Amino acid sequence: GETTDFELLKHQLSDPDIKDAQIINWLHEFRASVAYLTKELEQLVSILLKLPWLRRSREVVEEYLGFLGNLVSAQTVHLRPCLRMIVSQFVPPRITIREDDVDISDSDDDDENLSENFNTCHRALQTVARYVPSTPQFLMPILVENFPFINKSERTLECYVHNLLRVTVYLPTLRLQILELIIEKLLKLDVSTPQQDIEDAEETANNSDSEEKSTEEGLFDMEEDEERKGNKVVSSSSERMAHPLAERLDILMTILFSYIKDVCHVDGKLDISNTKDLYRDLVSVFDKLILPTHASCHVQYFMFYICSFKLGLAEAFLDHLWKKLHDPNNPSVIRQTAGSYIGSFLARAKFIPVVTVKACLDLLVNWMHKYIDNQDTGANAYCDVALHGPFYSTCQAVFYTLIFRHKQLLDGNLRKGLSYLQSLNFERIVMCQLNPLKICIPSVVNLFAAITRKYQLVFCYTIIERNNRQFIPVVRSGTGGDLVQTCTNPLDSFFPFDPYLLKRSKKTIEPFYQFWEELSAEDLENLKKPIKRGTSEDEDDDFLKGETPQNDGVVEIAPNSYESNTRSPVSSIGSPPDCYVPY
Repeated sequence: GETTDFELLKHQLSDPDIKDAQIINWLHEFRASVAYLTKELEQLVSILLKLPWLRRSREVVEEYLGFLGNLVSAQTVHLRPCLRMIVSQFVPPRITIREDDVDISDSDDDDENLSENFNTCHRALQTVARYVPSTPQFLMPILVENFPFINKSERTLECYVHNLLRVTVYLPTLRLQILELIIEKLLKLDVSTPQQDIEDAEETANNSDSEEKSTEEGLFDMEEDEERKGNKVVSSSSERMAHPLAERLDILMTILFSYIKDVCHVDGKLDISNTKDLYRDLVSVFDKLILPTHASCHVQYFMFYICSFKLGLAEAFLDHLWKKLHDPNNPSVIRQTAGSYIGSFLARAKFIPVVTVKACLDLLVNWMHKYIDNQDTGANAYCDVALHGPFYSTCQAVFYTLIFRHKQLLDGNLRKGLSYLQSLNFERIVMCQLNPLKICIPSVVNLFAAITRKYQLVFCYTIIERNNRQFIPVVRSGTGGDLVQTCTNPLDSFFPFDPYLLKRSKKTIEPFYQFWEELSAEDLENLKKPIKRGTSEDEDDDFLKGETPQNDGVVEIAPNSYESNTRSPVSSIGSPPDCYVPY
């Protein structure tokens, strides 16, 4: 019943100005009597776990690690609080400044010993895991609940994610779950920052920068050394993204890419077994989180990056997507997305050779012909996205791949290349009752039509014109005669590997990335050569010049959500530009 000494002890341990020697003495005593620190003394243990041990001398740290080991091995009841304490150190400490009872700052403390502290935390976690084999299953929920909110400072997120990835190195059983957790958070950031928003933010920032420069020049002449300073700031800030969430995403994607690289390479050489294991983990995360997410812009590039290490991985990934696409037991929306991924991956990945592209086209086109055999005569032989979504998605993937790869397919031996393309029998696909040209995105259809006309593979324009005539604008009654515009992306498709906009992590992707080369005037002329027809020909060709035929009473395409995906973000890169015959 005598609590005075006990209270005094607790008070001494809670004192922020406690000396190193005192801490060492007390920890020494507690290590000897750890058997008595049962559940009843929870409060005392929680005070011991709050001791500021990390920022103390080497001796304190060693003594404390010894104490932790003794505590969890003797009293596993304290395992969770110990893990919580260690994980809470995974982010930089916060300094809080109060002024007149108002919290005015809550920034990260830029401690130069930060990485040293993190190393010590990982040592502590390894010590605990060594004594208590069930640590991983208790640790995972704690890692999930301690994940900083996505609006926290970049530094906090960066440190936490970096430390999570370090945990996977010595607790490999947790790797899949940790990668899942990180990628789930990255996805949240990604879908909160659509491509259009990032571009707009960058544009606004660039405009304000140039305005500032022009006003500065007008106001006064800066001295040379001042200018030099100014340049330095610009160079460091030119890496930054103007959009705050995009900036966070950029930093975290850079960490994820360097982690993938470090795991797969041992002493600068690709380690096949490590790479395969990581690939398996990443594919399962891809299936669980990325495939069901519509229109994420950047996170899916972790698959693009790991596939660039070895052709076998890229082929395995394509095979995996192909299985998803042609399995009728999968939901239609997943099959369509798998189609989008195949098309975008084949078109954009420089590391995929023409042989593989041909093999994939053969698979896809054969499947499409079989599909037409089964469907083109029955009761469902009409154009309907709800019925034939996966088929249209596959058509679009093939058209898109052909647009990007036709030059490579025809390189070297033109006759051989042409006979290969003729063997794909595009005419049957384009002419079938399911009418894929009506459903696919107009910019893709028009470039496909131009290329296939040039090489006289199939003539699409009669069908495009017929489809256009069916898109008659409807006048809405009772609303002052507004025109109802037709949906120009009925598939609601997107190209997952559209240009990557994040400045830092982009450097990792660019060497393997096929940018869209704008058609030069000469190419446009060439595309127009082979067939000469009557006057309607001129109208068809207007879209290639990027013009719109001046037809009265024709409704332009409604600016749709998909346009941000198909329109080229910067004039020289991006997807094929939206040059289309208007509906």
